[in-house]
Amino acid sequence: MQRPVLGSLLLSSTDPERLRTWYATALDPSDNTEANGYRVLKFGDFYLFIDTRQDIADKNPEPGRVILNFDVPDARAVAARMEQAGTQWLADLEDRDGSLFATAIDPDGNYVQIIELSEEHRQASS
Repeated sequence: MQRPVLGSLLLSSTDPERLRTWYATALDPSDNTEANGYRVLKFGDFYLFIDTRQDIADKNPEPGRVILNFDVPDARAVAARMEQAGTQWLADLEDRDGSLFATAIDPDGNYVQIIELSEEHRQASS
């Protein structure tokens, strides 16, 4: 039996266009399209769907419950790009034993972490 693969995540927003614009500007997806009314951003093999719902608030009341982690090749460049997009930071870019981490807050209050693992940490985790 083939095992399940996590291939996408749906983010609901009261302002899905604003959210899509932020993700597209801040993180530069390889694809930015629409399908069946969803805004679809592709990051590697993973799809981020953005839609709207009537049963949600403007801001996420518990943003630490789910954190979107983006592996990036150059955390300093991505952080600079995010700064240009007007990003608010929960945790500024920091070096953790050679790997770089930062946690941003998207326009809906969700936490978005960028991670650049050092070669040493990559080898240790494989």
